[in-house]
Amino acid sequence: MNADTNRFDVLTELRSGRHGALDQLVPMLYNELRAIAHRQLALRAPGGTLSTTALVHEAYLKLVDQSHADWRDRAHFLAVASLAMRHVLVDRAKARSTQKRGGDRKRITLDDAHIAVDDQPDALLQLDEAMNRLAQLQPRLARVVECRFFGGLTEEEIAEALGVTVRTVQRDWAKARMLLQRALES
Repeated sequence: MNADTNRFDVLTELRSGRHGALDQLVPMLYNELRAIAHRQLALRAPGGTLSTTALVHEAYLKLVDQSHADWRDRAHFLAVASLAMRHVLVDRAKARSTQKRGGDRKRITLDDAHIAVDDQPDALLQLDEAMNRLAQLQPRLARVVECRFFGGLTEEEIAEALGVTVRTVQRDWAKARMLLQRALES
């Protein structure tokens, strides 16, 4: 039996509500989760307090609360994990921002930028605010941004997770970047 079959079996058990299935799935995808977390933290300033492992573990704690979720496949699970990582980073930014009130908001772009959580909590909070507004108007666009910007998933993985074509993901990414950039500039 190969790894994909094992993952499918565990996802099936997870959907049926078997306790402990998430604990089996996470180790199977741990390296992929670490890669997502590593991409998020790669451009942080040295000396930050959040490591790749810590981000994966914090996201896992958020995923435990969603153990009843109907994860269809690996890509869908990784998309949900990307969202959990976004929430971890935003929660840390909020905590950090309350410690250092004041200061100017930094400009951010969505081109291939990463936001250093420890250095730019206000920028991450500003992006989260814009993402929440986007999610209210166009939820799929927000999911594409979460998967790509926060999760580092490829266009193909995003398409698989959201059940759309790669071309749709490309159009959604371009449109979402434009809308978020406008929101961030206003």
